[in-house]
Amino acid sequence: MNPFESLALPNGAVIPNRIAKAAMEENMADKDHAPSAQLIRLYRAWAEGGAGLLITGNVMVDRRAMTGPGGVVLDSWLHSDRFQDWAATAQAHGAHIWLQLNHPGRQMPAALGQPTIAPSAVAMDLGSFSKQFAAPRAMTEADIAEVKERFIKAAQLAEGLGFDGVQIHAAHGYLLSQFLSPIANKRDDRWGGSLENRARLLIEIIKGVRAAVGSRFAVAVKLNSADFQRGGFSTDDAKEVVEMLNPLGVDLIELSGGSHEAPAMQGEARDGRTLAREAYFLEFAKDIRSVARMPVMVTGGIRRFAVVEQVLASGIDMAGIGTALALDPQLPNAWRTDKAQAPLLRAITWQNKVLASVTYMAMVKHQLRRLSRGKPANPNVAPALALLQQQWDTTIRNFRYRQWIQT
Repeated sequence: MNPFESLALPNGAVIPNRIAKAAMEENMADKDHAPSAQLIRLYRAWAEGGAGLLITGNVMVDRRAMTGPGGVVLDSWLHSDRFQDWAATAQAHGAHIWLQLNHPGRQMPAALGQPTIAPSAVAMDLGSFSKQFAAPRAMTEADIAEVKERFIKAAQLAEGLGFDGVQIHAAHGYLLSQFLSPIANKRDDRWGGSLENRARLLIEIIKGVRAAVGSRFAVAVKLNSADFQRGGFSTDDAKEVVEMLNPLGVDLIELSGGSHEAPAMQGEARDGRTLAREAYFLEFAKDIRSVARMPVMVTGGIRRFAVVEQVLASGIDMAGIGTALALDPQLPNAWRTDKAQAPLLRAITWQNKVLASVTYMAMVKHQLRRLSRGKPANPNVAPALALLQQQWDTTIRNFRYRQWIQT
């Protein structure tokens, strides 16, 4: 299939091509935790680059629960003009833009100074890095009800602000993924135990969002194809969850994998097994695709046009690209005349997998900051330098966040 062929969604919307800018955590909010001028400039670059769909980095549904400092928060009509500018900028060349809505659960950095909630009081297991995340308390029924309403409200706000859709983040070890995982979810009530119970919050959020927004507004889900942890959420579980989502009016499922504890997003399982070098999750996705009645998108390591073609030829409907578009936001347009272009980030050879994962994300954010200032990417940035820059930026933003949340 031609990657530049359009994709019609179940809701009737038509994405102009099969290439999506996958979510990357930009952490570029302004002092109000609204879209900054730098963030909007970054999306202008992607809008001009030719991808058919732009999925934003984490937009938080609760200002008390952040995946990191500098994240955009959408919980009211405040700063509507900045959100509207963000949407209009992204749509200026025909792309659709979806807000990725998220809650970190136990994956909230302790440095932010906020109480942490999760399905169960299970702390993060990151070896020597575990103390970077506070031990969570188990959520009450009231907590669960509030989180559900926050996702629904954020989706309604996104529609009113001019975005084309939302993606509910239920992957990568964040809160909804925690509910799905037997490792993080030890509950013995209606929210835990069986997969039906563990998927209940996700299902209720999707139903609530779909009922609250217009029929042409896209509602998508990001789901792990697997957690890549023994005893965690499996590919068989993912297939069952997709079957639960089939009748709910979901417009697209994006399949990824891993978490902070098992960062398979960089192509390696927790036990050190190397996944495919590009399209990490394609084999899992093809299995899950067999039960999905909505379009399916695969994200993870894609940087070559031939791999995009391979993904689509396998029956997957969209290819999600992250790091390659951080290195070259013009890549989709470039592929129209030069299919050999394949941006590559400098390799990290460190043995500590958690540190390597954190550094990889720092290197990507280094590229995003450059693009947001109108500068070209620097794929050869030294990993240690990118990590130091990110640590400094995070320290400053942690301080600003702690001041902001108290006002």
